This record gives sequence, structure tokens and C-alpha cells, in this order.
Amino acid sequence: MEYLKVGIIGAGGIAAKMHLPELQTVENCEVVMLSGRKQSRLDVLCRKFHVPRSTHDYQAVIDDEEVNAVAIALPHPLHVEWGIKAIKAGKHVYMQKPLSTSMDEADAFVEATDNHNQTVLALPYMSNPHVLASRNYIQDGKLGTISSAQARASHGGPEVYYAGIQQILEEKPADDLWFFDADKADVGALFDMGVYAIANLVGVAGAVKSITAKLTTVAKPTKLEDTASMILEFASGALGTAQTGWCDAARTYEFSVHGTEGKLVSSRQAESLRYYCPSSQVDEDAPLVEEIVDLSNYPVQNSHQHWAACIRMGIQPPLSNAATARHVTEILLAALKSSRENRTVDITSRSSLA
Repeated sequence: MEYLKVGIIGAGGIAAKMHLPELQTVENCEVVMLSGRKQSRLDVLCRKFHVPRSTHDYQAVIDDEEVNAVAIALPHPLHVEWGIKAIKAGKHVYMQKPLSTSMDEADAFVEATDNHNQTVLALPYMSNPHVLASRNYIQDGKLGTISSAQARASHGGPEVYYAGIQQILEEKPADDLWFFDADKADVGALFDMGVYAIANLVGVAGAVKSITAKLTTVAKPTKLEDTASMILEFASGALGTAQTGWCDAARTYEFSVHGTEGKLVSSRQAESLRYYCPSSQVDEDAPLVEEIVDLSNYPVQNSHQHWAACIRMGIQPPLSNAATARHVTEILLAALKSSRENRTVDITSRSSLA
């Protein structure tokens, strides 16, 4: 079993809340190096998570011969630059979402992945039991012909999210969150949270053919969108809707898939997946048959455990791969264009999950 020695590029909120804690659960894996801009954050995170070395130099992580796997935990616009450098240096790569805010970058990332043998995970959370079980139900024909699907991923905003992060980092509350800065973040809630909703829909319903979207700013102190709604046309002919935003204080993470024979309803908050089908095809008032889907048959693993498992099998993640991440990136960019130009926008890339 390959022993993973991981370097993390980026010492901000996502490294503190997800990468470092999850990597501690991976068997035969050690974070040996952490890089970031702020020395205070490096000091706190190295102490809390027992990381032996730190640096302000991102390239030092890429060049380190001890490091054989790299997690990219930087702001969105820097993902692809450092991800490609890590791939070309022979490292396995975990890419924090979203992949990119540029199709040129997304194409370059897929090309780098295709031209090298390293395992690259590019869509965290896509290979969770809810999605895997839903795919099996659909492939087994239990839903019949898929007609529609919907997903929503939203929370109260970066300032709410970062309140907990600042406790981990032992920092005082700050108002200068880069998420709200259009020059630093480039994109808003659509890419930050909408990527989850879109990835779930692609995972269960396949590739997207076109999208119509409307984005707006409701309450947050930013020029970027804090709320978005989308209508998707899947390559299969089914339709989908996706919603996201930073203005949902009660938090929502859910999706459902509807077909001619039944439906699936997933809620992460309730940690459940339910299957419904009619008890009669000719009586509109007949009760529905409800089945709680047994998720114990699917490995309950975090995304870093999945990444490590794929590395040790010498494969690319079946769902969370670079090609699917590029497809999701194009969908998100097309949503921005659709809202700006008030029209439906076609999607030209295709996911391997069609």
C-alpha cells in the first residue's frame, strides 16, 4: 500500500476545516508540509494538526521530494495554475472546488491529467453514498425513464461559514472576506455553493446540454451574485432545476430525481435517501410505497479517503474526475452568461457520466 506524504498549498479556511481533519482519517497517510501566506495561520494549523514543516513558498511544496501528493486549497482563481504544476511534478492531486473560473484553464487541466499518470480528484463530495445509491437505482430501472431532477445547495454565507473557521485559526472576526471581493474571488455564490448542486445533478442525471439561469444579489455586501436559480436540459432529454445561494440561514443540501416509475429524494441534513413508487399505476389516489434506501452497502468515506483509495488502485475517480469537473465548470460559466445575456446557453463539453 502506497504511503501518502501530502503537502497542502493554502492555509486558509478550507484547509483548516476540511483538508487537515479529513487527511488525519486516511490510513497510511501523513501531512508533511503546509504552505500559506500568513505565519500565524501556519503556526496554529501545524500545532493543531501536527504538521512538521511549513513554508510561505508554494513552489517549495511542489519541489519537495518527500511529498508525493498535493492538496490545492487556494482561492478559486489559483486552483489550476498550482494543480497543473503539481501534476507535472509527478504528484497526485486533490483539487478543491470549483475547478476553475475559465474554460481555457479547465481544458488545460484536463490535458495535464490525461498526459500524466497521477490520480486527480477534482470534485469533492460527488462520490457520496446518496449519489452512488441513486445512480444504481436509476441504472436498475427502478425510476423508469428519468423526466426531471432538482438540487439545492445553500447556506448563510461566507461570513457565517468563517465564524467557525476563525475559531479554528484562533483569529478575531474580520470583515474583509475574500469571497465578497470581486477582484480576488472572481465569482460568487454560484461557483462557491452551486457547484455542489450541479455536480449532484450531473452525477445522478448525466451530462447537461443547455442551461437557462438568473443570478442576483439579494443581501450580501458584494457585486457578485449571492443567489442563483437555473433550468437545465440534460443530454437524455430530461429537465432539471438547481438553486444555490449565500442567503439561506437554515442551510439546504438536497436533491431529488423523478421518473415514470418512481422517485428518489435525498437530504444530507436528514442523512437519508428515500425511494417512492406508486402502489397502483391506474389509481391516482392509491398510496405511495416508501422505501428508505439502505446506504450501508456504500462506503461511508470522506473525499480524501476516496482520493487515497483511487491512488492505491491506480485509477482516476469514477465520478470526481477532471473531465467531469470541466463539464461542471462549463455549466457554471454558461449560467453566468445566460443570466447576463438573458438567454439559454448551450453546453459543448460532455461528462463521462452521460
